[in-house]
Amino acid sequence: MGVSLCALLLGMDLGQRDPLPPQPLGAWPVSSAAVSGDFAGQTLTLRGRGLIPMPANTPAAHASTLLPMPADHPAALMAFWFAGSRESGPDVQIAASQFERVTQTWSDARFVVRRNQGGRQRTGSGVRRLGNPVAWLDARGRIHLFVVATGLGGWAAGRILHLRQVGESRDFSSLEFETMRVLPLSWVWNTSFLVRTTPLPLADGGMILPAYFELGIKYPVALRFDAAGEFRGMVRISSLGHLLQPALLMRSETDWLALMRDSSADKKIKVAQTRNGGRVWQDLPDLALNNPDAAIAGLTLAPGRMVLAHNALPDSRAVLDLSASSDGLNWTRQLSLAQGDNRAEFSYPSLAWADDSLWVSYTDHRRAIAWQRLTLSRP
Repeated sequence: MGVSLCALLLGMDLGQRDPLPPQPLGAWPVSSAAVSGDFAGQTLTLRGRGLIPMPANTPAAHASTLLPMPADHPAALMAFWFAGSRESGPDVQIAASQFERVTQTWSDARFVVRRNQGGRQRTGSGVRRLGNPVAWLDARGRIHLFVVATGLGGWAAGRILHLRQVGESRDFSSLEFETMRVLPLSWVWNTSFLVRTTPLPLADGGMILPAYFELGIKYPVALRFDAAGEFRGMVRISSLGHLLQPALLMRSETDWLALMRDSSADKKIKVAQTRNGGRVWQDLPDLALNNPDAAIAGLTLAPGRMVLAHNALPDSRAVLDLSASSDGLNWTRQLSLAQGDNRAEFSYPSLAWADDSLWVSYTDHRRAIAWQRLTLSRP
């Protein structure tokens, strides 16, 4: 079966699916009390930065994601990423570290998901590569990981592997995951659906997991999960065929935006909007922000307070900026998170709010995961 025919069949499969069940209202990721006052009148100040520890003898790292933890947890947040000898190498595993509240430092990193975990019984076929972990905390406080897993073929032949924390221990040294299943997104071996960006929380304790299809054509989708982490439905976000890795922003409980990586010659961040809690989406005009075919990260801190980490140049990942917006459509640069010469790469950012701070993680030259902690203050 040719790539174009396979992509057509998968697209038809998605188009024939039942629409999402009625969506519960969105829940603000950060309460307005946590980010008080006029956001536009406050300045983001660097409080700390560095590199997250790597597992021993691991020279390559990419695609981190940050997960804020409850206020009574020993860690303020956790970071997950994939690491090994090189991207797509057979030794690549999912690594993790946590920022401990007592010591105010990152813990030693350890691998928490390995390539052979789950095997054929739950994945349907052998797993050759792992990548792009995305983390979520369910209503019981259990960590869920959604990981891209490939068998034959490259990333375009990926599937989304759903794993869940074993037990409810808060001891990082004993953190482990069990494989639940490959998400049932297509009848063609669930092929070519991938994840990258942070879920959007829902008022019922569930969430919307942004994902994307990448085989011949590229388009974003929204996956709904209930409070226990059960998959409940999928809807396509954009009608265009060159967009991937959507980042979701909440403007109100039912008005959401998806900002997307652009693989076309336009080299701009693309936008789609839903006004009914994710049931129907429509494309909007491009943002006035460059996109060098690179991942972005967005976060709604509170109503009218949004931040975006993005590569600012049209042809390079050498500059990573942080911008702010009140409506998600018009953005103002706040600061440069990282920059270097044309050969530099600072990419695949992730954003989280924890312990009264904005946290950023990103890939540093494909060799390490960098982090920064920013606080809001009056000038």
